[in-house]
Amino acid sequence: MTSAPTPPSQESTAPVTAATRVLVLNSGSSSVKYQLLDMRDHTRLAVGLVERIGEETSRLVHTPLTGDGGDGEKRERTGPIADHAAALEAVAGELSRDGLGVDSPALAAIGHRVVHGGLKFSAPTVITDEVLKEIERLVPVAPLHNPANITGIRTARELRPDLPQVAVFDTAFHTTMPESAARYAIDVETADAHRIRRYGFHGTSHAYVSRETARLLGKDPSEVNVIVLHLGNGASATAVRGGECVDTSMGLTPLEGLVMGTRSGDIDPAVTFHLMRVAGMSADEVDVLLNKKSGLVGLCGDNDMREIRRRIDEGDERARLAFDIYIHRLKKYIGAYYAVLGRVDAVAFTAGVGENAAPVRAAAVAGLEEMGLAVDADLNAVRADSARVISPEYARVAVAVVPTDEELEIARQAYALVNA
Repeated sequence: MTSAPTPPSQESTAPVTAATRVLVLNSGSSSVKYQLLDMRDHTRLAVGLVERIGEETSRLVHTPLTGDGGDGEKRERTGPIADHAAALEAVAGELSRDGLGVDSPALAAIGHRVVHGGLKFSAPTVITDEVLKEIERLVPVAPLHNPANITGIRTARELRPDLPQVAVFDTAFHTTMPESAARYAIDVETADAHRIRRYGFHGTSHAYVSRETARLLGKDPSEVNVIVLHLGNGASATAVRGGECVDTSMGLTPLEGLVMGTRSGDIDPAVTFHLMRVAGMSADEVDVLLNKKSGLVGLCGDNDMREIRRRIDEGDERARLAFDIYIHRLKKYIGAYYAVLGRVDAVAFTAGVGENAAPVRAAAVAGLEEMGLAVDADLNAVRADSARVISPEYARVAVAVVPTDEELEIARQAYALVNA
């Protein structure tokens, strides 16, 4: 495995070259999210989304932001977009309208989010035919994500075959986990034969947030131990020691770990056997149950934390129980990773729930004062787009809210690689 080049800090400026822009693509099975950034100052030039690809009701939303004629006015169009090739052609057309064409010599690279890189890819990687084949080999351990990522890569390569295409892997940040954390306690030969181990996900978010947390504390990442809590519809916790992941809650797949919007998180594996034997469910039916009909939605019928909190305020006991189970699991991971790290300098909340749900943050650290954790009620209630500390001055461990920026992280890693 190779080490990733160190991404430039947010304060640094990119090398002076003719090509300073990076287009970031996040290709899903029926969608493409994209952002165009200028890496000289990390300015976003355009953001957009193509959704419902392959349907008659396909929708493209494009917003030019700053520079090169961008007027900041959102443009939206609906109508059939047959496939990812047509989607990227449409994106290229929208960018061209703003003078930001994909054929521009100012474009240095296209950065692709790839969910699973296995053990081979521990760093951002320029995509070659062999790299693409390896990503394809990983489809069995990421059947919902890697095929869509591959489609986006192939389409972008056809659109700009002369341009470096860089894969940035969700799993890469977690390849520093020691074997004691990454291995499951099953037969080694079976595990190795079928690539069964803990890979972890949300790696670009955990990398970005852990580094930004250190910056918030005025320290170098190598000096800081951080527990990062990425809480969205998907949720994961990571223990970061000196800038490197030493443990993370997601495993072979994103199903393991915290209670999530629709995923169960940690569960006794025998539940699967029980449902197959007693309830007559197939493996596919159990898969759907645990990934799409469990978590918060399985517990109370809602996976939107705002709606759950509204129901709690109205006295809804199912919503209260769902919230309590969610918080109980979150506290267990905070405590576990405190033990793994030995010393914790900060706990950082990020992603949709982590950044916006003050009750979740307060409940997650309530009762952990002996561990040095506390939140200031007034600071916690503030809503802001910037990173901030919400713990009182006397707390030994900083509790922070750090907005994640996975697109910027992908762009930084891609740009650092092509300029290395």
